[in-house]
Amino acid sequence: MYKHKKSIFITIILLSLVLISCVSLYTSAHSLSVTTYQVQYNDLSSSLRILQLTDLHNSEFGTHNSRLINSVRAQSPDLILLTGDLLNSNEQRTDIATNLITQFCDIAPVYCSNGNHEIEYQENYGVDVDELYRKAGAVVLEKQYQDITVNDQKVRLGGIYGYCLPGKYLETGEADQEECTFLEEFQNTDLPTILMCHMPVCWMINGSLDAWDVDYVFSGHVHGGEVILPFIEGLYGPDLGWFPGRMEGIFTSENKEKTLILSRGLGTSERIPRFNNIPEIMVVDIQGKD
Repeated sequence: MYKHKKSIFITIILLSLVLISCVSLYTSAHSLSVTTYQVQYNDLSSSLRILQLTDLHNSEFGTHNSRLINSVRAQSPDLILLTGDLLNSNEQRTDIATNLITQFCDIAPVYCSNGNHEIEYQENYGVDVDELYRKAGAVVLEKQYQDITVNDQKVRLGGIYGYCLPGKYLETGEADQEECTFLEEFQNTDLPTILMCHMPVCWMINGSLDAWDVDYVFSGHVHGGEVILPFIEGLYGPDLGWFPGRMEGIFTSENKEKTLILSRGLGTSERIPRFNNIPEIMVVDIQGKD
């Protein structure tokens, strides 16, 4: 009798774990969450609400992404930043990304930077993805920046695809001269600086956040670590390997004056499915004097 009860108990536990796993896999693929952060910039004359989306990977949330569009609209952003990997480099479809951009343009100005999948898509199919995004209504910034006015506040907004190593790595041949030249020019301003940079690794572990004078860096790429484990955080991060720790949220420079804002993103192209990792709409309120 005891063995029979023990067997039933173990079976119930195993079935419960399977059920929990199935629910987590489903919600990590189909649900949406909104994460809001507030950061301070005292020299800002008015507050800005920036909404970031990254790593869509041709995912769809509702018919024609209706749930995603409605969720974005409900946040009333001043700017929408799309920080790369909206499509998949091994899928010829571009319509999911371009249709979404067109819809977002009815909500707020849309700015895009490239991810590795945009770069690889252009190499694989000979299609100018930047031009597709522009035709859909976005401003695409690739080693480019614009000084724009939002809520009567001027800011410098730029975009770059690259690792963005500190300039000291030029001596070892590891840093890219073109990237360093762009960043030197980009940071040469008294305006608040906002940079879209798909890959966060060097901002996190190679000192880029301390080396470059950039106020806010918006990144993605690592999908929150794909699988988020209790007490361990991310399971895997591209360029960061296994068990890289926390792969989402706010990271600050040593002097606390510069900020990396890292989103879990919306989809995945990896063989590892998202688990305990709800697709994310990230909202950042940059608080000014008001």
